[in-house]
Parts: sequence; structure tokens; C-alpha cells
Amino acid sequence: MNLNDVRWLGVVSDTHGNVANTRKAVRLFRQHAVQLIIHCGDIGSPEIPPLFVPWPTHYVFGNVDAIADSHVEGNRSLLRVAIEAAGQTLHGRFGTLVVGKRRIALIHSDDSVRFHDAINSHQWDLICYGHTHRAECHNDAGTIVLNPGAVHCGSPPSVALVDLQTLDVTSIPLAC
Repeated sequence: MNLNDVRWLGVVSDTHGNVANTRKAVRLFRQHAVQLIIHCGDIGSPEIPPLFVPWPTHYVFGNVDAIADSHVEGNRSLLRVAIEAAGQTLHGRFGTLVVGKRRIALIHSDDSVRFHDAINSHQWDLICYGHTHRAECHNDAGTIVLNPGAVHCGSPPSVALVDLQTLDVTSIPLAC
């Protein structure tokens, strides 16, 4: 897929290996014709990446993923292997993308210094982050700062949709 043609972005975080709720998120993304997905960390399990196979998906690791990353087969972590096997992209702890004319950063905000540095740099149109398990979105001097909430243990569990043409954000709770 040509990233210049993407309009609808799905943003997800803090799945923590919760396959049932991740499947609900996948259904929502299908219903809303999402073209690209960003996962803001705390993936939690190698069972999660295959669920996002229909889309190009970009991940960053969260604090929980350091534990999951230590489960190795040979010299490679099972979580990394699952992401690669699904044909998806892992950016480590901080990622950047250019989608059309939008500059996007993704991070798990447990690294608060790097998170605030990204916001204060004002070089991003959109910063997607996780960790707090709370859906929130605000504009910081022209940068949209978005937490989609958490798929696992959110109040309520939620994901977000972003229209990359307008940068309008919609938070969507997962059906119970």
C-alpha cells in the first residue's frame, strides 16, 4: 500500500495480549475502512500481531513488551518474530512515519522525557501514545497528541480513528 493514499488511520494501544478485545478492535477497524494501523505499545503477546494482518501495522514496544521481548526462540524474541512473520513493522521504543503529508510519531509514554521532547519539538502533526490506559486527545501548538485508550483494562476499552486529511479524531469504545 502506498502511504500517500491513506486517509483512515486506526490507533490502538495496551492490548496486553487480550485477544478477545483485540478482535473487537479489528472488527471496528474493518467497519470503518481503516487503511493503516498504529499500535502504541504494550502488545503483550505474540498472538496479537497476526490479528492485524489485513493492514500495514506499525508498532512500538511498551514497558510490558520488555518482558515479552525476553521470551526467546534461538536469539530472537517471540514477539519480534510474530511482528515480522505478519509482515508488519516494529520501530523499537519510538517510531516515526510520514503518511501523505502528515508527520506522525508513535511512542509508549512511559518514557516521559522522550514523550515530552516529542511534543515540545513541534515537528509532528500527530503524536500517538499509550501507557496511561486513558483515551485523550488535545492540540498542543498544532500537534495533535492522541492516546486511543487501552484495549485491555481501559475504562472503557477503546481505540481511535484518525482522518489524516483533516486530523479529526474519533474515540470508539469497544462493545462489551
